[in-house]
Amino acid sequence: MKLAELEIRNLHVSVEGKEILRDLDLDVEKGKVHALMGPNGSGKSTLANAIMGHPSLQVTEGTIVFKGEDMTEAGPDERSRAGLFMAFQYPVAIPGVSVSKFLRMILNAHREARGEEQIKIKDFARTAQEAMELANIPKDFSSRYLNDGFSGGEKKRMELLQLALLRPEIAILDETDSGLDIDALRTVAEGVNKLVGPEAGILIITHYQRILHTVKPDFVHVMFEGRIVREGGPELVSRLEEKGYGWIREEVEAGASV
Repeated sequence: MKLAELEIRNLHVSVEGKEILRDLDLDVEKGKVHALMGPNGSGKSTLANAIMGHPSLQVTEGTIVFKGEDMTEAGPDERSRAGLFMAFQYPVAIPGVSVSKFLRMILNAHREARGEEQIKIKDFARTAQEAMELANIPKDFSSRYLNDGFSGGEKKRMELLQLALLRPEIAILDETDSGLDIDALRTVAEGVNKLVGPEAGILIITHYQRILHTVKPDFVHVMFEGRIVREGGPELVSRLEEKGYGWIREEVEAGASV
């Protein structure tokens, strides 16, 4: 039986002493699109941040294993260099730092971790251009300051550009669809589809169904009150679209009373 690249077992996570995630199990495979759905407040973004090692979170029990290595205590930079990536729901602006300079810096950090020399300017220009074409991003992006004055759609495309450049093995997209109009959503969804492949798995976190009309999930995981309570295929998206999350609550409460 093939093991998933990312294996989370019995995860319990607290924030400022309050338990947010409890007894959570999740597998994410390379080459597959996993959708993580659930109502607001169910713990989806906390899980994303826990996977990436956010310092404000405390893992009180359980393990996060990536490619057979226990990453539960690893720092965010170590996880990133290992091949994990997260696209944020609210990317921050960094005035004064150009997109080009930022991309070269993160690419060199990954190269250094692999024992490679810094990328030459000419090679970087070619690599960045290929990534921009893949993510459907205009050339003038590279000279702008990072997310400074960017629209919501441009910020999300900037996250896609980093994804296209770094080519992580598992990418977590935290509510990439939030705040996007229909055109921006389509652009982002098409970019995600181009980046999924045999060497890359995606965990796309959303409480809407609309992005999943374009980015077709192989697996759907439903989260409720800090746990994964239901798993299935794409048919689960249709059921949630039709019935909402009320039936999930009823099932969980019925199970608890048995």
